[in-house]
Amino acid sequence: SSGINAEWPLRPGYNEQNKLVGNLQNNDAILSNVLESGLRLHVTDKAVMNFQDVSNVEKFEISKEEYDKREDSVQAFKKKNKMGRFNPAVQEKLAAQAEENKEKASKMNVGDRCETRTPNQPTRRGEVMFVGQTEFKDGYWVGIKFDDPVGKHDGIVQGKRYFKCPDKFGAFVQPRHCEIGDFPAEVDFSDDEI
Repeated sequence: SSGINAEWPLRPGYNEQNKLVGNLQNNDAILSNVLESGLRLHVTDKAVMNFQDVSNVEKFEISKEEYDKREDSVQAFKKKNKMGRFNPAVQEKLAAQAEENKEKASKMNVGDRCETRTPNQPTRRGEVMFVGQTEFKDGYWVGIKFDDPVGKHDGIVQGKRYFKCPDKFGAFVQPRHCEIGDFPAEVDFSDDEI
């Protein structure tokens, strides 16, 4: 027997070039007599859970306090070996960045023109729409409405509206990656005639 339930409606077989070579219809067939070597068999069972929607999956949950007490966790390993945020040098760097962000944020105002220079991102220009602390991440942040649709959202992050702008024009950056100044919108002359 193929081990495939006859009630499962789709049993297509695909070859190595990902081409459909046929459906297995006989539940009593011996697979080695029916299928060629290297074949990928696709089985669909409508009774199986939807693995894309994990909302109904029971999850193991633990409080932050309980997790902090555990000695067999990734966090405990990092603490013991002074890795990541538990490394004193990293902590000093993060504290210095937080202070720099706070200082720069204090000099920014909603409506200011700005240019962002975020590492591994192209330089982008826009208008400051929000300055301050947020619920989605600690520290000070600048909400920007970019001149072009190079952002991530419309001013809403995790269900909270911080400012309004068209979708894909908004983003948050750390103040240390944002320069305030006379940064007019860039004009694209690429489509003009010569």
